[in-house]
Amino acid sequence: MCLAVPGQIVEIRQEADGPTGKVGTVDFQGNRMDVSLAMTPEASVGDWVLVHAGYTISVLDESEARDTWEYIEFEDMGQMPDELRDGSGASSDG
Repeated sequence: MCLAVPGQIVEIRQEADGPTGKVGTVDFQGNRMDVSLAMTPEASVGDWVLVHAGYTISVLDESEARDTWEYIEFEDMGQMPDELRDGSGASSDG
């Protein structure tokens, strides 16, 4: 199963030689991961974004993000998805 997870951008940097341009460090309730901002060029530090497979796919308001986390915690009884728990990035099963 593929899962998109909300997080908050805490840092943005330009990857000069990277294929996707801007990269952001996104905080997922204390777990941080670098993701591509290629699909959400309007995103800025402090914004809440929905992340899937190492890419931000949309910008959310904080209320939507927190509602989603509450749902995830209820469904998974507080456990983080594997791809976020180890901080390695996107899973291979798309």
